[in-house]
Amino acid sequence: MNINANYGKKSGGWNSTTAPTTGSGWSRQSSMSRKQSVADANELTSATSGLNITKSSTTRVIRIINNFDHTVQCRVLLNLRTTQPFEEVIEDLGHVLKMNNAKRMLTVSNQEVRSFSQLRNEFSDVDTFYITSESRVLSPPFRRSRSRGALAVEPIINTVPTKAEKQRRARSKSRPRALYAADTDIVKVPPDYTVLDVMKEEPIRVQIRGTRKTFFPPMVHSPADDSPPDKRLTLNWVYPFIYGYRGIDTRRNLWVLPTGELMYYVAAVAVLYDRDEESQRHYIGHTEDIQCMDIHPSKEMVASAQKAGRTRKTQAHIRIWSPETLYTLYIVGNGEFEEGVSALAFSQLTGGNYLLAVDCGREKMLSVWQWQWGHLLGKVATMQTEDILGASFHPLDDNLMITYGKGHLTFWTRRKDGFFEKIDIIKAPSRTVITSLQFEQEGDVITADGDGFITIYSVDSDGAYYVRMEFEVDLIKLAHNKGINALIMLPEGTLLSGGEKDRKIVAWDSLQNYNKITETKLTEVYGGIRSLYPQRPGRNDGNIYVGTIKNHILEGSMQRRFNRIIFGHSKQLWGLAVHPDDELFATAGYDKNISLWKRHALLWSTQIAYECVSLTFHPFGTALVAGSVEGYLIILNAENGSVVSSVRVCGSALTCMGFNPAGDTIAVGSQNGSVYLYRVSRDGFTFKKSNKIRGVQPLVHLDWSTDGNYLQTVTAEYDLVFWDVKGLIQEKSASAMKDVKWYTYNATIGYLVSGIWHNRYYPTSSMISTANRSAAHDLFITGDTDGHPCIFTKSEYNEEKVYSGQVSSARFLFNDRNVVTVGGTDAALMLWDVIED
Repeated sequence: MNINANYGKKSGGWNSTTAPTTGSGWSRQSSMSRKQSVADANELTSATSGLNITKSSTTRVIRIINNFDHTVQCRVLLNLRTTQPFEEVIEDLGHVLKMNNAKRMLTVSNQEVRSFSQLRNEFSDVDTFYITSESRVLSPPFRRSRSRGALAVEPIINTVPTKAEKQRRARSKSRPRALYAADTDIVKVPPDYTVLDVMKEEPIRVQIRGTRKTFFPPMVHSPADDSPPDKRLTLNWVYPFIYGYRGIDTRRNLWVLPTGELMYYVAAVAVLYDRDEESQRHYIGHTEDIQCMDIHPSKEMVASAQKAGRTRKTQAHIRIWSPETLYTLYIVGNGEFEEGVSALAFSQLTGGNYLLAVDCGREKMLSVWQWQWGHLLGKVATMQTEDILGASFHPLDDNLMITYGKGHLTFWTRRKDGFFEKIDIIKAPSRTVITSLQFEQEGDVITADGDGFITIYSVDSDGAYYVRMEFEVDLIKLAHNKGINALIMLPEGTLLSGGEKDRKIVAWDSLQNYNKITETKLTEVYGGIRSLYPQRPGRNDGNIYVGTIKNHILEGSMQRRFNRIIFGHSKQLWGLAVHPDDELFATAGYDKNISLWKRHALLWSTQIAYECVSLTFHPFGTALVAGSVEGYLIILNAENGSVVSSVRVCGSALTCMGFNPAGDTIAVGSQNGSVYLYRVSRDGFTFKKSNKIRGVQPLVHLDWSTDGNYLQTVTAEYDLVFWDVKGLIQEKSASAMKDVKWYTYNATIGYLVSGIWHNRYYPTSSMISTANRSAAHDLFITGDTDGHPCIFTKSEYNEEKVYSGQVSSARFLFNDRNVVTVGGTDAALMLWDVIED
């Protein structure tokens, strides 16, 4: 079904071209008002719907799917520039799918979309969304009697139930029952922890999102220990994903130091990568995402600026640090910037004593600092409505600055009295987007724009800048048939330009009226050019590094081919799995790439047809299984990455999955709340559907019990749900499950991890998004929605802050000596060492 939604107009709302063929058998007229456009919703207390979105400047074509009846689906044209409130738009989308009280829009990873601005920017690369109702009617919680019976201290023998017993148990789903006693060979009661202490122990109650959760302690467990662990995390390696090398949404983001190290930024980390030694160093002084960087003319200092956080410790500011020692030398502008810094540049004369910065806030303030003393020399509002993409000091005049961006190219002169004079080279309402800026040796200014034009500006005797028309400007304008992202002037006078859409690198002779020398074109797999930088600054060997919009870094020259030295995913990264008995781990994301890594090396990468959100290894390590947004299981050979087969599970995203200890069954948790069971044979390569256990709330984490009889899952609303795999029912009694031993523990809630939530050290505003237990069962790694991976035993913890957004997944490697984390929307993949504190 194709539907046009012209929001903001009083007459007309939804226009339908075709009607869907659905299980519920409903259709609509070709043109209806908003009130008449849909039938009454069915009697559901909650609903979700998926949206497949096509990019557009003002509109997006989306496919919406009713989560409770996946046969009800249609396509709509959404106007992103409408004046209609976002909440009404969500309500309209709910009416299309016969849903009442549609209030919230969520991504597959359960992030809430609150505005059209987020749809255009933050979630521009997300292809699937869900619409859900504001409230949900839940079943009455199980109430545990205050009078507790005598506790058995001897092991309870598990017997196989008869068929009649299974039937009786199925009819009484909430009846408490003993499962099995604690394994005394693994967990022993400490000598100072008596049975009487166990009998007196009360359930733990914690507040999560305003709702009180109750977790029951097992019969035998270790005593509470609130001391921090004797281990901590140190960053070992940053992999080149979306924000490491950040080529997806930034332009000036790659430098080469005199030592030959490549320098780029990853989330809140500055990475210094030595290709010869295959090693990395990291500057980790920032508390939020790095937004821009610049290197001092002496190459002995680096300035990096971060965006603003929500606390005083995470205010936007600039840090000046040494790339040799990685020590912070100066902190500039703490608390002076509203939202962050979009552009940063050192002056080129007088020892680089000045630093300019452009605020990301509403007025886009341009400020000049004497950074050694932290003195603000002057600031002025640029009065730009769009973000400024870059800024620079003129190489021959420290009092002349240039800012550029969308419809913006302005020269600023700072007078002795501190005031600024401005000359707008491009005046509103121009749609030209200036993307890059370079200088000739004589000081003339070269600009590139998003329409494929290169322009050279000179200054006349009166100091006025003009377009230098005596050169072959028309030929230059035909340089690229699409936008130009990068310019670089080589020492011998050759100008290199890099195109975004056409993937071309073109060389121009600036000494011969910019005659075209040669050009080369990158293959489609690398994507368009994002940045250019000489491999050996100051040398005329023609070798350059190329950063691409698909987050690859290439090396080569115009005379020879370009080779990839760094591989990267180009969209959000959610799937992460670790090998059961080797230092291997796999990643999968929205860019439809599945990759296998061993320590720092990429072993293979496979392109598939689906966007992936979950990933798991077979217990034998032979097969790798990915769950897609479209509801498919993709089975790959873990040895070489070849796709063995794909299995259609349902129409919703497969958000979590796991094999039982024997490896003969896989449980797949879905966005629709159900668990799908498949029989597995041939070491994980053959799948046959076994059963389905129907649920309601979207599932995000899943664990098997050690005997393979039970599952525990965590929902998007942080409810802990248990499942009886043998009886194919949901186990309502949480107290009956308290002594179950779990084969894996990825749940973010429960008694064993209640110390995450129930302590005085951790901020109550932070929501735990991922957790994982070590193989030795003595440590947990957790990640939250504020970007803190931390390692802990109970309440106190050791923490490292490198992400500004959500940590989507964190896992111990099989030997517990390393931890690997991914950042969800920013998709930064990092490897950590677990060391003694």
